[in-house]
Amino acid sequence: MGNAELNIGNRKKRRKERIDRGIKARSSDIFALSSWREMLYLAAPRLLPIVGLLVLSVALSVYWQRVLLSVSVFALLAISWDIMAQTGMISLGQALFFGTGAYLSGTMNHYWGWPPYITIPLATIFGGLLCTAFLIPVLRLRGIFFSMVTLVLPLMLVRIIEATRIFGGTEGLSGLTALPSKWVELYVLIIVLLAVLFGFRRMMNSDFGLVLKGINDNDRSVMNAGINIYWFKIQALFIASSIGAFAGAFLTHVYLFVGMPVFALDYSILPIASAVVGGIGTLAGSMLGAFILVPLSEILRGLGGLRIVFYGLFLVVFTVAIPEGIFHYIQRKYHQFERWVEVE
Repeated sequence: MGNAELNIGNRKKRRKERIDRGIKARSSDIFALSSWREMLYLAAPRLLPIVGLLVLSVALSVYWQRVLLSVSVFALLAISWDIMAQTGMISLGQALFFGTGAYLSGTMNHYWGWPPYITIPLATIFGGLLCTAFLIPVLRLRGIFFSMVTLVLPLMLVRIIEATRIFGGTEGLSGLTALPSKWVELYVLIIVLLAVLFGFRRMMNSDFGLVLKGINDNDRSVMNAGINIYWFKIQALFIASSIGAFAGAFLTHVYLFVGMPVFALDYSILPIASAVVGGIGTLAGSMLGAFILVPLSEILRGLGGLRIVFYGLFLVVFTVAIPEGIFHYIQRKYHQFERWVEVE
């Protein structure tokens, strides 16, 4: 009887504890992580997109590798839209950024013969500057008024190109210089996508990003603090438009053509849908939404006209079932993981 009581007394009590709770409690100290399990717990969500993209680039067939290129381009556009949305600028015209970058890169290559490794960076920078210059006069507009301007601008540019027949007119510019190989196309785009995702997620969590989010929450309070919100909006707009311009410039040298379709509404609406489905305000959610919607659109392509019906039903179901976005839902569930710990 005495041995049994001794064994019960020596048996340590255990209870459940959320894995992230101990990490958060030590996050302000140098000993933020105390075990390999905690290190893996924090690293896994960050390693998943890196490992996933590298595996997909090798495992997919040639056709689906081209789809992966399109997915990455729309993911960049969705991230650029999310950056603007977090600053209080709801854009309906990501096609403006995409088309400007595409035409700049295409014209420099077609008329001047500059190679892609020069035209793409130049189109990224000057495309960002040009789009920012277009929208600076309307930065004081809010809500739907700013959105309507961003929607109208790419439509205006299409009609100008059609009427004046500049840059090839309705026929566009073809015969552009290709990138060295399909692997260069794929891996350069993947590296840029990952750099944009992790780099700008870090930016949005910095003091600069907090000011941008503060402008979205209450711009009057930020102005009362002595901060020039329009200067911060200009910076956010340049960052977002440069990302979109890069996507357009890069895809131009993949398809070896640039024309009026680069201003199509698909490049404006699909990034918004991706951000809404994935989760606004995270950047990673926008990327996740693109990796869901674009392949889904390709899978449903064989249904013809019914493709739009099923696609629309999918969007409605996800919007109603998970209004916060898939990424927010997965993130919440991931942070609820528990482990058994001993009670001293």
